[in-house]
Amino acid sequence: TTHSDPTFVVDGVVHYCVANMPGAVGRTSTYALCNVTLPYALKLANQGLKAACAQSHGLLTAVNVHEGEVTNRAVAETFGIEFKEFKP
Repeated sequence: TTHSDPTFVVDGVVHYCVANMPGAVGRTSTYALCNVTLPYALKLANQGLKAACAQSHGLLTAVNVHEGEVTNRAVAETFGIEFKEFKP
């Protein structure tokens, strides 16, 4: 679907499937994205990766690769690569 034709009906159920919904309100979505990501960026900048991840489960689970090792189990399994747990 597109922003100009965003819905379709299957079996009486309306589906809204625009791939880039934030694109309809670019300025607003940019501010929203910055507001939720900036605290993580500041934590990383001020504390470094390991200290920030030790304090934030959200950051810890966001690390996919560290020092050349795949640290996200789903990514490792998807690509058939060895998984190594990241421990801050």
